[in-house]
Amino acid sequence: MVKFGGTSIGNGEKIKKAAESVVKEYMKGSRIVVVVSAINKTTDEILSIVNESIGESVNEKQLAEIISMGEVTSVRIFSSTIESLGVKSEYLDPFNDNWPVITDSNYLNAKIDFEATEEKSKEILKLLDQGIIPVLCGFLGKDNNGNITTLGRGGSDITAFLLGHALKAKEVIIITDVGGVMSTDPNKLQSAKKLDKISVEEMRDLATHGAQVLHPYSLKYKDPLINAKIIGYEHGDLSAIGTEIIGPSENEMLKTTALNDEPISVIAVVGEEILTKSGVLADLTEALSVNKINIYGISTGQNSITIFVDKSVADKAHEILHDVVVENKHLSSLSLGREIAMITVASQDFIDTPGIITKITEPLRKKHINIIEISSSQTSVVIFVDWNDGKKAYGMVRRVLE
Repeated sequence: MVKFGGTSIGNGEKIKKAAESVVKEYMKGSRIVVVVSAINKTTDEILSIVNESIGESVNEKQLAEIISMGEVTSVRIFSSTIESLGVKSEYLDPFNDNWPVITDSNYLNAKIDFEATEEKSKEILKLLDQGIIPVLCGFLGKDNNGNITTLGRGGSDITAFLLGHALKAKEVIIITDVGGVMSTDPNKLQSAKKLDKISVEEMRDLATHGAQVLHPYSLKYKDPLINAKIIGYEHGDLSAIGTEIIGPSENEMLKTTALNDEPISVIAVVGEEILTKSGVLADLTEALSVNKINIYGISTGQNSITIFVDKSVADKAHEILHDVVVENKHLSSLSLGREIAMITVASQDFIDTPGIITKITEPLRKKHINIIEISSSQTSVVIFVDWNDGKKAYGMVRRVLE
């Protein structure tokens, strides 16, 4: 499974180079399914025209049909280019009876019906058995009434991993305008370096917080048994080395809820407007790090920093941090607080589940269980409550996820 982003097929020369890389791999004996985005900036240009001509009068069904034309055009060009190189190819778009990506009727941000998609994907296998290279639109879906839907911006990545999963592909290759995943944006720091490997968990967080390399939702369909990598279009070679995407781990594939076995203690450090004082947080965490004391969480406020550590090392941590407070002119005092419980909830589905935090915390509110602190990432939510409420809260949260 190989997906070409819009910039990697941005003009005729790039399209031919991309098609040649597919044919080259095909000639090695590989069975290849191609997913393509709209040609570079096509969707933006279509949206601009819609805005100028129709404006807010356009409805979602109309808009989905209109912006689908970018991908509908690119699959025809790409498939025809492959055939011009002497290899059979067939394009598939939502107008085709064998179109595999089936969704609900949310036209502009559709949810995928995986079982229906998996069943329809068997038609692609028939094409592969005939020696044909299928070329499919990224980003697009079709509901049960035959209406065109879209998977949201960046949805071509979702299509690639979704079909890779459904077809049990050996590998998913994402072709972009960079040579892989970089340590940071190379347009901002010239010292950025390409990563050889990155985990699904790291990639998801990186993408969600601004990196444009990969759509974070697509990794929901990343099968841990399928290899995946990101390479640059300039290589013109699908076997080129890029950045390998590892995982996900078995734990992330499951919905899990955990309650820490032993209490956690809270240490509150205060000082006037310490949030605006540089180096204060570093001084506190460095002192604990040197003494091998793990931090479970940190909460910062305008005049306070709250640190969560194991109860077994709380007295030692209290003493260590007191020394920091005495020596730091921006800090005035600290206190060793109550014992609390930490409940960790994790699922890869959280990333595209609006209201998940409310769903988890609402039952606690109804039972008057106070949440001392809460933190979240793309795949997990961590809740701190009084130790005496821990087991009760844990049971309630588990029931929410069942």
